[in-house]
Amino acid sequence: MNIRMDELINAIAAALEIVESELLGASANHGKRTAVLCAMMGRELAMNEEEIRALTSCALLHDNALTEYVLYKSKNGDRYDKDFKLHCLYGQRNVDDLPFKSDVSGLVLYHHERADGGGPFGKKEGEFPIGAQLIALSEMIDIKHHLHQTPVKKISAIQKEISAESGKRYTKTAADAMLAVFNADTLLMLRDENINETAARMLPAWQVDVGDEALMRLAGLSAKIIDRKSVFTRKHSVQIANRAWLMGGYYGFDPVLRSKVYLAASIHDIGKLASPTNVLEKPGKLTDVEFAIIKGHVKKTYDLLCGITGFEDICRWASSHHEKFDGSGYPFAKNAEELDFVSRLLACTDIYQAVSEERPYHPERSHAETMPILWNMAEKGYIDSQIVKDFDTVMAEYSKRDVPPPNLNAP
Repeated sequence: MNIRMDELINAIAAALEIVESELLGASANHGKRTAVLCAMMGRELAMNEEEIRALTSCALLHDNALTEYVLYKSKNGDRYDKDFKLHCLYGQRNVDDLPFKSDVSGLVLYHHERADGGGPFGKKEGEFPIGAQLIALSEMIDIKHHLHQTPVKKISAIQKEISAESGKRYTKTAADAMLAVFNADTLLMLRDENINETAARMLPAWQVDVGDEALMRLAGLSAKIIDRKSVFTRKHSVQIANRAWLMGGYYGFDPVLRSKVYLAASIHDIGKLASPTNVLEKPGKLTDVEFAIIKGHVKKTYDLLCGITGFEDICRWASSHHEKFDGSGYPFAKNAEELDFVSRLLACTDIYQAVSEERPYHPERSHAETMPILWNMAEKGYIDSQIVKDFDTVMAEYSKRDVPPPNLNAP
C-alpha cells in the first residue's frame, strides 16, 4: 500500500504555518509559496526531479524546528534571538534524518544566509548550497511582499529590488533564476485561491510504501514537531507512537498495519499546533471557551490529514482518539459500534500517556497510579476494557520510564 509522502509533508507544513502565524505573524500558505518558487527556479537551473523533490520538501519544512527552538529558548530563559541560528541547526538535523535520494546538506541550515556574509553563519555567495540560496530568496520575497495579495502592478518594483540586492542579500544565481520566472502569471499562481492547485501541479509527487523507512522517519519527525509545542507535551506524541508500536507487537499486527498505527499515533495531535500555547500550558481549570479551543484540535487533525492519498485509515484513527463508547466524545460523537479496534487502541494509548506524564495540573504518575484512572473509565463504558487490561499487562515494566522507539534497522 502506498502513501503520498509529498502530501503528508504538505500537511505538516500547513500545521507549521499555524505556529509561524502565532509566533511571527506569517501568512497562510507561506511554505507552499516558498516551495513553488523554489521548484520554478530549480527547473530554470536545470535541476533534475529528484533534486527538485528534495529542494521543495526542504522548502516546505524549512521552519520545521520552530517549535523546538521556541521551547529551548523558553526552558533556558534566553531572549528570542533574531538570527534563528538554533532553529536552522535543529531544522537541518531533522531533515537529515529523512532518506532523500538527493543531497540536502545545508539546505535548511543556511536558509537565512546572505550573499554578502551577513547571515547567522556568515556564509558568502559560493559558500552555501544553491538550494539554500533559492529557499532564502523565495521565503524572504514572500514574507516581505506578501505575495498572496501583492498587486500585479508591483511586479516591476519587486524585480528591481531583487536586481539591486543581487550579490548583497541574495546570491546572483538565485536572483537571476527568480527574475527569469517571476512575472504576472507566477504572482497569480501564488494567490491563496490558486496556491493549492499550483502546488499540486508544480511540486513532484513522492509515493512510499507504508512500511518504508522514509515514512517511519517522517512520522518520528512529525511527533517531535508536535511535541515541542509545549514544555508539558515534549514527548507526548513520541511516546504514544512508541507505545502503539509496542502494543502492535503484542497483538501480532502484521508489519504494514503496525507501521500505519505508528504513523497515526505520531501525528494524532498535529491539529494541536493550532492551539494557543498559553491555553495548552494553563495550570488551572479551563474556561468553556478554552476547552472548546482544546477540543478543536482533533477536528483540525482530521482537516489536515483527510486529503492525503492512501491515508484513509490513518486519518480515521488519528482523529478518533478522543471518542468514547457512549458517544460523548469528540469531534464526531462516535459510539462503540463506530470505533474499530485501532481507534479504540489509540484512545487508550492517548489517555494512558496523558494521565502518566507531567501536566500543568498534575505530576507524573507511575503505572500503578495511572491504571485505576483507565479502569474507572472502562467501568463507566467510555473505553475498551480488554485493551485496558492488556495495557496493565504490557506497560507495567515501563512505569515512569520511556518506551524505546522502533528499531528501524531490525530485520
